[in-house]
Amino acid sequence: MLSAGSFVVDTEGFYDPWVTFDGFSVAALDFYDDLAQDNSKAFWEAHRDVYNAAVRAPFEALAEAVEDEFGDAKIFRPNRDVRFSKDKAPYKTHQGMYVAAAEATGWYVQLSAAGVMVGVGFYDASPTRLALLRKVIDGPDGVSLERLVGDLQRYGWTLGGDTVKTAPRGYSVDNPRIALLRHKTMSLSKEYGFEPFVHTPDLLGRIVSDWRDGRSLVEWLAVHLGTGR
Repeated sequence: MLSAGSFVVDTEGFYDPWVTFDGFSVAALDFYDDLAQDNSKAFWEAHRDVYNAAVRAPFEALAEAVEDEFGDAKIFRPNRDVRFSKDKAPYKTHQGMYVAAAEATGWYVQLSAAGVMVGVGFYDASPTRLALLRKVIDGPDGVSLERLVGDLQRYGWTLGGDTVKTAPRGYSVDNPRIALLRHKTMSLSKEYGFEPFVHTPDLLGRIVSDWRDGRSLVEWLAVHLGTGR
């Protein structure tokens, strides 16, 4: 058996459900730092026990800790889909966890060699859903989205996502909300990096607090992207 703080797994990745979330260990950050240097199956197999104990088990505990308030969490697979990619590196250099509020819309947390990051927003939308969203942004309800995004930015969140370079078809570059209309995806994120608290139980409180701060944006997007939970 291997342990990482309060997290106990065997080498096959069995998670013991009585454990609590105590943050992420330095070993978890070091694992991704090393993986970035040697992204190979040989490295992964040699360090699978480190991934299970220092990464997977804490994420399982985190998912259990947030599910009552936010819903069931999806912990993403560590393997990359390389079928249509020129980059054939087999493993992701980060671990992500996502809680859905609607299709491709919700809350996110990520661990990598760069530390811990939290986020909210939407990461994908069909052309129909995106057209619907842009119509809303261009209308009276767009004011509320501007306010929600602006409030989060003033509290240290960073606006990101894929955007078109000029203006979406049917909209002018002079539109007062052109910055929001350009978005094909939209995320607000906050970087924790290597702050000492990421290695402690205090990290859970910060994630929950930030996700609560982002709830109004998530719910706005869930409604106006045209799908329910």
